[in-house]
Amino acid sequence: MKRTLLFKGTGTALVTPFTTNGKVDEAALKKLVEHQIKGGVEAILPTGTTGESVTLTEEEQEQVIYIVVKHAKARVKIIAGAGSNSTSKAIDHAKNALKAGADGILSVAPYYNKPTQEGFYRHYAALANEINAPIVMYNVPGRTSSNIESATTLRLAEKFPNIAGIKEASGNFVQIMEIIHRRPKGFGVWSGDDAIALPLIALGADGIVSVVSNEAPKLFSDMIRLCLKGNFSQASKIQYKLLDLMNFNFIESSPIPVKAALAQMGFIKELNRLPLVPLSDKHRPLMKKILKGLKLI
Repeated sequence: MKRTLLFKGTGTALVTPFTTNGKVDEAALKKLVEHQIKGGVEAILPTGTTGESVTLTEEEQEQVIYIVVKHAKARVKIIAGAGSNSTSKAIDHAKNALKAGADGILSVAPYYNKPTQEGFYRHYAALANEINAPIVMYNVPGRTSSNIESATTLRLAEKFPNIAGIKEASGNFVQIMEIIHRRPKGFGVWSGDDAIALPLIALGADGIVSVVSNEAPKLFSDMIRLCLKGNFSQASKIQYKLLDLMNFNFIESSPIPVKAALAQMGFIKELNRLPLVPLSDKHRPLMKKILKGLKLI
């Protein structure tokens, strides 16, 4: 498989809406997909961390991916979250995601069991050997309690052309710069943090896998396109306009705040799967102030 850049710009880490009886809300999900596409994002990433993948059943994960793929109608790339801390389960999830129609998969670094660097390498190598489709690695030490070092990422990038890139949410600029500087051609590097997408693109990153684009897809994807064109003065104006919302989205565990905001905006019901709960009352006045300031409500 020849490696080409999977997407350049904004990919939205999409939330999963639920009905009051606890099922996936298909109507709301389609509405969210349309909101993203009309907003100009280049990719949608369902069933990731923001999509509460760990509390979705395998059948629900396939259902969500299928709905997103079918409604998107190939207008944007669909890269489905399909990770696990069990390598065999990650492979199964990836195969199911591709069967549901995804263009590629996002596979989070194994969490909780804290692999060594060799363990990370063998995990993704096993996935790459089984999956004939683009694989995006996802490094998020704040969630997984372990870090994929740049040398491991680059080793995998050189060996496996179907490993398409990495969503880097370590916040370690030196590590991310090493990957950008030494990566093979076509290997994508996407920021996993909204607030630092601008400086990472200035350093050569290809875009972002975003949370804030759930709420403000047009404003944020416009900003990322300005960054990619090198117009950082205009982009920084949007960056500071959106900064309070970016910060609010992590005032409690994600996706609690972004789902509360989307509910306030009329897109979904504010329903999470336990152990996640609704947004605390103390943070609701700030949410309304921010959303009104951005004319989102």
